Amino acid sequence: MSEPSEHPANRLRVATYNIHKGVQGVGPVRRLEIHNLGHAIEQLDADIVCLQEVRKMNRKAAIHFPRWPELPQADFLAPEGYTAVYETNAITRHGEHGNALLTRWPVLHKSHRDISDHRFEQRGLLHVVIEVEGVPVHAIVVHLGLIKGSRVRQVAQLRDFIEKEIPPDERLVVAGDFNDWGARMRYAMNAMGLRDSGDLRGPRILTYPSRMPLTQLDFIYARHMSVTECAVPRGAIWARMSDHLPLVSDFSL
Repeated sequence: MSEPSEHPANRLRVATYNIHKGVQGVGPVRRLEIHNLGHAIEQLDADIVCLQEVRKMNRKAAIHFPRWPELPQADFLAPEGYTAVYETNAITRHGEHGNALLTRWPVLHKSHRDISDHRFEQRGLLHVVIEVEGVPVHAIVVHLGLIKGSRVRQVAQLRDFIEKEIPPDERLVVAGDFNDWGARMRYAMNAMGLRDSGDLRGPRILTYPSRMPLTQLDFIYARHMSVTECAVPRGAIWARMSDHLPLVSDFSL
């Protein structure tokens, strides 16, 4: 699929991207990609960018890479004029990482919920309310677990959060790395009134692995907005920056 076209004023462009903590490769061939990711995110020209595996800090990586940014990754990646919102999901021996949201629209409110299903995977959802042309739009960034049972329970927690915290008549976007092989969580998301670009019935959307995409793990769901276009940027530079490709959807307002 090609990159998304220029979007008119009555469209909201949403992107989701698992950035793999800004580092690719293993062992002595590890390389820092955070600077390339900054340029790439700017090129997406999205109103809302939902990011997963974002490092707030990592002492070991900061020593290993001379060009490690002094800013937390969410702030470093935010294009000029954007607001960065970050919440930690996991605290490790050397630092912290979690979900982030970047937006060119004013941020009204943020909250966070721990949705960890077991102690080996620390997961959370980041909720941000954004004002778009005077209207509130709720955005939730998620990164679900690797085990199917965990994902089922985490989607149930997501539903509980939406029912309690978000008015049913307001616009909502839920985006992130669902780790959802075969789009099995789509039925539960649809039951909440949330639809994704799969409803376009177009070509298959493949986001993982980036070098040779075989499946879709990354999704953007929405309610009270209609998806009009969906794209996955491709090419050598996108394949090297992360193990995931970004997903970009345009919605009609």
